[in-house]
Amino acid sequence: MKKLLFIVLSVVVILIIIVLIKTFTYPFKKINSKTSEGWKAVKNDSAIQRLSGGLKIPTISSGELGKFDYSTFDTIKEYLKASYPLIYENTEFTEVNKYGLVFKLKGSNSTLNPILFLSHTDVVPPGDADIKDKSENIFRPDDKPLPAVSKVAEDWDYGPFSGAVANGRIYGRGAIDMKGMLFSLMESLNNLIKNKHVPQRDIYLAFGFDEEVGGQHGAAKIAEYFKNKNIKFDAVYDEGGLILEKRSVAGIDSDVAVIGCAEKGFLSVKIKVKGLGGHASMPPTESAIGKAAIIMQRLEHDQMKPMITPLINEFFTNIGGSMSFVNRMGISNQWLLKPVLLAQLTKNNSTNALVRTTTALTMMKGSDAPNVLSPEVEFVVNFRLLPGNTVNDVKAHIASATKGFDVELEEIDSVKEASAVSPTNTKAFQLIEAAIKEIHPTAIATPYLTVGATDAYKYQIVSKNIYRFMPIKINDAEKQSIHSTNEYLSIENYMKMIHYFEYIMIHYDK
Repeated sequence: MKKLLFIVLSVVVILIIIVLIKTFTYPFKKINSKTSEGWKAVKNDSAIQRLSGGLKIPTISSGELGKFDYSTFDTIKEYLKASYPLIYENTEFTEVNKYGLVFKLKGSNSTLNPILFLSHTDVVPPGDADIKDKSENIFRPDDKPLPAVSKVAEDWDYGPFSGAVANGRIYGRGAIDMKGMLFSLMESLNNLIKNKHVPQRDIYLAFGFDEEVGGQHGAAKIAEYFKNKNIKFDAVYDEGGLILEKRSVAGIDSDVAVIGCAEKGFLSVKIKVKGLGGHASMPPTESAIGKAAIIMQRLEHDQMKPMITPLINEFFTNIGGSMSFVNRMGISNQWLLKPVLLAQLTKNNSTNALVRTTTALTMMKGSDAPNVLSPEVEFVVNFRLLPGNTVNDVKAHIASATKGFDVELEEIDSVKEASAVSPTNTKAFQLIEAAIKEIHPTAIATPYLTVGATDAYKYQIVSKNIYRFMPIKINDAEKQSIHSTNEYLSIENYMKMIHYFEYIMIHYDK
């Protein structure tokens, strides 16, 4: 017995030693602790006013794909042309599907694959808050006011389409998502032309106009346009990740620049569950709504298995150095502690989304009367697919959850597989890291999984190197303002974003 106990204790001690050695020797990315501010933002009033004017144009996309008022999209086309004459004079400009905008700055070496920067002109509605008339004017490039769009949600400190510049910020719907990036790209390209810089490879800008409702008429058509012209891009840059302010990510004591190298897939399924209907005074032993409840409980309780993909493992390797010893121990000893690590990650909504295909019950419909049993109950479940899982995997998972019940399944909305994962050992990715270091030298730059949908997905047909990142440093309040009230972009962020894109354009082939 003593011999057995000695063997057990010896094994435990050996395991502890191995765990400690692996923890201390694991190649976590070294954190730059220098307090250098990097490139210092220089205020440019003209650039600020051009963005402010763009925010005054209510290019709202909502409702069915592409079925919205396009008059304001005509206005923003006019506004961009009036604001950036140098770009229109010195690039090849193409309209795709009338409102998709493509600019090409020709490089000196036509044998090199070009690079592409994306954005979109459309924004989500300003919200459903009470509307109150204001006398703010929204101007066209010729200074003629637009028709009655001068209504302001009371929950906004400044009108959602005021383009107000106050408190070191530029306010308006789309300031972050995504006119701030669009105008910073135009400013960067304009600066290159103004300074007579000729890049080695062609530089493209491409702006969709219906990203917020799926991008089928904008980005999808632009990507097809490039494919039909046999254009392959060395890199595609779009929105997705941000620079998250220190301590805004639980357990990480540093600014973190998360660069989306992939994005999750999407599948929404309407599940119709059939049963016996009738009057509530004589209910059957099993109702349709009761059966639906069992299926929903199965879907929520027995979700798809979590896993640490190579991309997320690289993410943890990069940020682990700024995490607690316990977290570092779990990351560096997954051979032993992976179940414990996954158990912790799946307890948090944000990290759970990084390690599994998520399940969200979103809609439900049954009887229209309190005393009537519906013979059919339907509900919608939304899945966001982790790279490594497929739509067919999810369908098999649904089949298992609905086994034994009379159901009818219907796919709704767009369905897409998870994107391909872009490599990090490329010039394109290294330029992102270098440009981040230029504006925020202490931020940890790391690959990441984008959990939302972007236009970038559609450009897989023309590039293998697709990166989703907007170079703005953001806190929790600013993050919450996206698609909500009081959206704004700080002037410092805007100036640094212009410099960031200009840096990549100038240094790509140096």
